[in-house]
Amino acid sequence: MRAVQANGNGLTDAKLIEIEPKSPEAGQLRLDLLAMTINPADLLMLEGKYGVKPRNAFIPGAEAVARVAEIGANVEGFDVGDLVIPMPGSCWVETMTLPAKQVIKLPKDADLEQAAMLKANPATASVMLRDICDLKSGDWVVLNAANSAVGQNVIRIAAKRGINVLSIVRSDAAAAQARAAGAMHVVIDDGSNASIPSDAPLAKLAFDAIGGTATERLGARVEDGGTVVTYGLLSGQAPRLSSHDLVFRGLFLRGFWLASWFGQTHPKVISDTYGELTKWLSEGTIGAPVAATYDIGDFETAIQHAAKEERGGKILLTGSGWPK
Repeated sequence: MRAVQANGNGLTDAKLIEIEPKSPEAGQLRLDLLAMTINPADLLMLEGKYGVKPRNAFIPGAEAVARVAEIGANVEGFDVGDLVIPMPGSCWVETMTLPAKQVIKLPKDADLEQAAMLKANPATASVMLRDICDLKSGDWVVLNAANSAVGQNVIRIAAKRGINVLSIVRSDAAAAQARAAGAMHVVIDDGSNASIPSDAPLAKLAFDAIGGTATERLGARVEDGGTVVTYGLLSGQAPRLSSHDLVFRGLFLRGFWLASWFGQTHPKVISDTYGELTKWLSEGTIGAPVAATYDIGDFETAIQHAAKEERGGKILLTGSGWPK
């Protein structure tokens, strides 16, 4: 079975390898992976620029959708053919074997493309909206990169909760993507902040995917005592707020990383969170567009496509079991 192996030395420094499927032991499942997402974090991993750097060769990929191919002894609640998402990483493979407790079961009719993107971006959006501060219906949040997959899911989940969103993007094309996700208040920021109306409502909470000066511009749209959450570094620069914002306005700057949330959160809370996300997936509440799918054998072209700005959606790798 095919897999992508990388060394963290650049986008072009990866190769296709063959791996042997492993039969499941007691308590395990063997999965046939159908589609695997290429996220910005995966590209940073390939370049050796992510916050966590593997010491040896590794298989990239944080999320995927799969079908149960084989069931080990003492496993209940799963049947061969069930649609699932694997919770561990190293997903750019066509098969993996792992404990059944590390698998989330999905409805049989789940949209495969959206299911492949369920683990990371919708969960990040949902947890940040739920756990950072006490948001109530009618409150405002503001975010940059609102056309990103996380941004679009923030817009969708916030609307379900009655929370208003000020969506900041960098171009007309990005604005169209945000509006397609349901954004009602969209601002195109050319980097000067001049295009943001001075009478725009201030937010209790801000989500920053860019870092650098973009964080400071975002902080200007947060009320005194509010919080700016950095969850991405698209600019490659550290987030920053001015001394005025931190000292005299009392803003808080904090980070969010879904991997840390997994490590710090009770298993039942994680299970309940993904239970809700699975329900929302079936209802069509969450989701983001897919720009293209590529067979895993064409991963180099897929990576280059994923690295392009304003590509119009996520790029997915597909395995041999992907519907033709």
